[in-house]
Amino acid sequence: MSQSVDLQADPATVAASLTAEATALEGRLHQLREAVHVVNTRIASIAESLQTLHGTATTHGGGERRSGSPEDALPRG
Repeated sequence: MSQSVDLQADPATVAASLTAEATALEGRLHQLREAVHVVNTRIASIAESLQTLHGTATTHGGGERRSGSPEDALPRG
């Protein structure tokens, strides 16, 4: 509750103050949700770019790492 509201104030004043604070908090919550959405969109975009770069590096043989045991990379014969 706002510090400007006297604890001895009448219930109507307290209710109005709480309503105003709730409205302000809802507005802030909306802003934060939008910001999280922007960050999530940016993360997805960066992840997609990294996947594309990883695919390009793999096709050009540049520093790719292989999964599996080291024996799998040995020539057979």
